[in-house]
Amino acid sequence: MSTTLAPMAEAAETLDYASTGFVILCASLVLLMTTPGLALFYGGLTRAKSILNMMMMSFGAMGIIAVVYVLWGYSMSFGTQNVAGLFANPFEKFGLANMEPLYNSFGYEGYGNIPELAFVGFQLTFAVITVALISGAIADRVKFSTWLVFAPIWATLVYFPIAHMVWGGGILGGAGESISGWVLGSTDGEANVAPIDFAGGTVVHINAGMAGLVLALVVGSRVGFKKVPMRPHNVPLVMIGAGLLWFGWFGFNAGSELAADETTALVWVNTTVATAAAMLGWLLVEKVRDGHATSVGAASGVVAGLVAITPACGNLSPVGSIALGVFAGVFAALAVGLKYKFGYDDSLDVVGVHLVAGLWGTIGAGLLATDGGLFYGGGVDQTVVQILVALATVLFTGVMTLVIGMALKVTMGWRIPEDVEVAGIDQAEHAESAYELTARGGRIGGAAGTAGARAPEDTHDLEGAK
Repeated sequence: MSTTLAPMAEAAETLDYASTGFVILCASLVLLMTTPGLALFYGGLTRAKSILNMMMMSFGAMGIIAVVYVLWGYSMSFGTQNVAGLFANPFEKFGLANMEPLYNSFGYEGYGNIPELAFVGFQLTFAVITVALISGAIADRVKFSTWLVFAPIWATLVYFPIAHMVWGGGILGGAGESISGWVLGSTDGEANVAPIDFAGGTVVHINAGMAGLVLALVVGSRVGFKKVPMRPHNVPLVMIGAGLLWFGWFGFNAGSELAADETTALVWVNTTVATAAAMLGWLLVEKVRDGHATSVGAASGVVAGLVAITPACGNLSPVGSIALGVFAGVFAALAVGLKYKFGYDDSLDVVGVHLVAGLWGTIGAGLLATDGGLFYGGGVDQTVVQILVALATVLFTGVMTLVIGMALKVTMGWRIPEDVEVAGIDQAEHAESAYELTARGGRIGGAAGTAGARAPEDTHDLEGAK
């Protein structure tokens, strides 16, 4: 968020209908990012025998996190009773009790008054997609039941505290009693140099990316990893999913202003050009390195650009956003190959796209911010703050995710049996298959059908992992 939100007693006693409608619309756009956007993007990237399970992990995250966010997640994230700067009292607003009828996002009279419930809805969608993003790192091989238990535990112990630390007045935000305030000083209870995270570089992307890396290590590699190619089975779905993510991301970034104003317009333009530039940067790397610019590369570059511009979208110029985006595409394209070098099986490149691009976007904000950025004559202070906040997020998320992941590994177990993984997780976990490839009589298409149908593994299992 652009500022820390708190109920303001002195706010005007009138509702800003335009801002309220804008926030509700943007919340709906962010919800679209998870399903169908992320579900299609991740689903197309998996193998044919795993697409339903992959999409169900997004749907499952939406179902569980929406409920726990209303019960205690919002209170832990944005309640007023701060607990050691790490989280807020989960019982203060449990079940959305004690809601403010008007909520002023900017702290002065007559601007941005929305119902607190509208802000709850907007923030709920952020929590949902953050958890869903993690699932791409462990695709094809984990029990759906373990995932459904992991999701609310991780949200409670990791996401809600990080959201509070950054946006709710905690130690990673702009309060005087924060890392920034301790290192660079504070004035009248506010840090002299506040961290920049306009829409979720730390809270969403570094958080999810680091969790994905840890879980990939805890769960272990897929059968056949580094031995057989594991290609996306449906590239058009990947492209459609990426397009929906791009569309919904305007709600993600522009909506974080909580009002339709000049900053919102800047955010929209910055989001567009950074994403376009990142796509071009990724394709350039592919062309130089591999000789081909691929569709999957274009879709992945789009997501990398969206990730990188998220924390900085309200603080950069359009030209600065282009620079940020180009390097995001290059860095992420190079980073996705690290899993083969270091041996961790991040199935759908959550680490390369979300962790690396999220780190670059967060640190790049300190370099390119028009107010206080290093390249704009602001000195190194903003960059130092950005690095400290990014590292603190990596450390907190990494340790907490490791504890949760190992506890579930010992108690419930993460892995499906090896023979089930090879045969296909969809049938074993959900008793369904995405594609019915064989018609009665061994033909597809009835009287006008083509030659006899081939077996599913011949048409879709491009990876050769039979």
